[in-house]
Amino acid sequence: MTTDTISPASPAEASSARYDFGAAETRWQQAWDSADCFSVPDVPPADRPKYYVLEMFPYPSGQLHMGHVRNYTLGDVLARFKRARGHAVLHPMGWDAFGLPAENAARERGSDPARWTLDNIAAMRGTLKRLGLSLNWDREIATCLPDYYGQQQKLFLDLWRHGLVERRDALVNWDPIDQTVLANEQVIDGRGWRSGAVVEKKRLSQWFLKITDFAPDLLSALDGLDDWPERVRVMQAHWIGRSEGARVRFALDRPAGAIESVEVYTTRPDTLFGMSFLAIAADHPLAAIAAQRDPAAAAFVAECRSLGTSEAAIESAEKRGYDTGLRVRHPFIEGATFPVWIANFVLMDYGTGAVFGCPCGDQRDLDFARKYGLPVPVVVLPPGADAEQVTVGDTALDGDGILIHSGFLDGLDTAAGKRAAIDRLEADGAGRGVVNWRLRDWGISRQRAWGCPIPVIHCTACGPQPVPDDQLPVRLPDDLDFARPGNALDHHPSWKHVSCPRCGAAALRETDTCDTFVDSAWYFARFTAPHAETPTDRAAADGWLPVDQYIGGIEHAILHLLYARFFTRAMRATGHLGVDEPFRRLFTQGMVLHESYRDAEGSWLYPDEVIRSTTGAVRRDTGEAVQIGRVEKMSKSKRNTVSPEAIIDRFGADTARWFVLSDSPPERDMEWTEAGVVGAARFGQRVFRLVSQVAAETQPAPMPDAFGDAADTLRRATHRTIAAVTEALESFTYNTAVARLHELASALSDASQQQRVADLDWARRECAETLSLLIGPMMPHLAETLWSALLPGRGLVAETAWPEADASLLVARTVTIAVQIMGKLRGTIEMPPDAPAEQVIAAAEAEQNVARLIEGKRVVKRIHVPNRIVNLVIAG
Repeated sequence: MTTDTISPASPAEASSARYDFGAAETRWQQAWDSADCFSVPDVPPADRPKYYVLEMFPYPSGQLHMGHVRNYTLGDVLARFKRARGHAVLHPMGWDAFGLPAENAARERGSDPARWTLDNIAAMRGTLKRLGLSLNWDREIATCLPDYYGQQQKLFLDLWRHGLVERRDALVNWDPIDQTVLANEQVIDGRGWRSGAVVEKKRLSQWFLKITDFAPDLLSALDGLDDWPERVRVMQAHWIGRSEGARVRFALDRPAGAIESVEVYTTRPDTLFGMSFLAIAADHPLAAIAAQRDPAAAAFVAECRSLGTSEAAIESAEKRGYDTGLRVRHPFIEGATFPVWIANFVLMDYGTGAVFGCPCGDQRDLDFARKYGLPVPVVVLPPGADAEQVTVGDTALDGDGILIHSGFLDGLDTAAGKRAAIDRLEADGAGRGVVNWRLRDWGISRQRAWGCPIPVIHCTACGPQPVPDDQLPVRLPDDLDFARPGNALDHHPSWKHVSCPRCGAAALRETDTCDTFVDSAWYFARFTAPHAETPTDRAAADGWLPVDQYIGGIEHAILHLLYARFFTRAMRATGHLGVDEPFRRLFTQGMVLHESYRDAEGSWLYPDEVIRSTTGAVRRDTGEAVQIGRVEKMSKSKRNTVSPEAIIDRFGADTARWFVLSDSPPERDMEWTEAGVVGAARFGQRVFRLVSQVAAETQPAPMPDAFGDAADTLRRATHRTIAAVTEALESFTYNTAVARLHELASALSDASQQQRVADLDWARRECAETLSLLIGPMMPHLAETLWSALLPGRGLVAETAWPEADASLLVARTVTIAVQIMGKLRGTIEMPPDAPAEQVIAAAEAEQNVARLIEGKRVVKRIHVPNRIVNLVIAG
């Protein structure tokens, strides 16, 4: 028996047949390739609606994990479904291929990062193909190849020409382990997002992309992203961080060098009368002057620079400061001066690098004031509090209220106080009302060799010069040496030595490369025309974009997704795109979880090294007891990963696909279990046997003129399933679709056990054909096998239209009506929908239990709620 035909010998033989998934999957993947099922033209065809589905592309680490399988299966189900519904579907794949792991591998192995990366891509591509994903492989890209990063260099130069790129000296986040700069977004809890090292501050000359130019639009446009998860929009809004407040100028009571005043940004100008001190960042110019004069101040500044740079690190650290001895004059209180402290909780990156301390209204300021014995004047009266008795204990009064002890602001509420304070500041020339943004420009310079070279040449006489177009792409050298520490491009013997394109003098290439998040900030646009000689082809890009459905992890809510939104706007400004937003719909899938295991020495073990039972776990090779850890995200570090290749070898690709779709809603985390996989495999075999039996026992025939009860019941189940699965796939509730298909398989099984008659055989064949098509997006290889058995020569499921539900069969033949006596349920009856009230009431009173209870009693009122309830009210 071949894999795509079913033996017609007998129902018994058909029911015992076994699906050979290994041969079938290879056969159908070859058939799809031969038929070129999944290709689409460069520009969407005019006769079909377009649909662009994209999963976040992977880093080529060398091995896929089940999280990848879940992510790409979710997208593939949608791509196959939309294709069957008549859409032209763009579903591409590529590789986020630059980055530090390749450098580390080259350093450890003495190998070429390009070879390591391309070998990994080949391995992972093979696994993806084994999964049967309906991908546009003819559009494959890898960000480490010159045909991609060369176009990125053109983009960089276009952004520079349009004023969206800037080079300047800045304090940057420095990862001492990875030896590179990190963007603010890449500092997690004060540590490097990859290395985990405590991030330091350094002043370096860096390239910045001016994302802040788009801050207002990036924020306001979030309101229009209705098909994005709310929590992603909230996270981005918080990161962009619009706030209204005032810039206040505090004059020094005596100049410090050339500095005569300190400017502060505050969102609470209404609390200025509650000032106790002024705090500046360790990198503030005034702190530098203090450090020059005072060795103790210099030591404190150095200490502050070693602290983590994230908000979380700042907030969790002990609040410490150093009194500079300088004082500033209050803008409202005549003759009052306040001390200037260097504080470890103030950063130059936010606001102006200086804050005024109002301990009564800010917990951080209160902690600081208590530590150093500074005053805590109360200027905000909380609602319902007594002005004569209000005090500040260990908790600041950081809410709104009525202003007290605040001069001309007394008696005003918070909102009115802000307006009044700003008006006075502006009238006195001591400040102004402003809108502030938390978002900072994106520093993209990275001191790494395995990245996109920044296409700039530095000339001593001419300054930074763009690489001429005819010299692009600036290619990475093939002989990078990673044995030495630092940036391999910087110490390459020849690569950086060039002539200035402007004056011809000896010059140096830029040896910093782009942050790898630049690579992923526009790849979705490159997919629309991956072979174009320009970054985008406008007809293709405007035709396919925005991405209709984007799928990926919530961990990219700020980093990747915000950068992609910025890049889309920047590329529109430079003429490369005609859209504002990159992704119309966003779906953030849950993670795949697994138990972790450790041996007696504490070493992590892979699941296939462990034999698990209901009583515990032991090592497969030695039988020694194993410690079972908690169920958590699969990770290489804890080895709690499951190889997709091993699952495909043992159970088949369709089983892996079915399991990751069926266990839980796709937005939730799911646990990978052996029992679950075995159950998925059993279902596939069951469907194979059921449809095999139908193929063996029935033949295509004209539709009967009438159907008996059994056939009608099966047909209604079939068409209700079509409607339910269609709705579930449209709404991304894939686990619901799986559940409905289980039910349809059971309905087919029940019908196949009944006495065979012509109309029921027709309904069974209709059900089997429908089941084959409905499982197509999820178990595509099995679907093709079943379809070819039922309808040999009728083409591929991958090219067959989605079934349509017959609306007349979606209407229930009967409805269940509850029968109550005096409001208490006493029975139920089955009636045709919208049956006349008299008929329903008569049937209700005739129901066996109800008739017994009302016998000999007088029914004084009969209440009928159509299709739902009959309530009988009896006398006395």
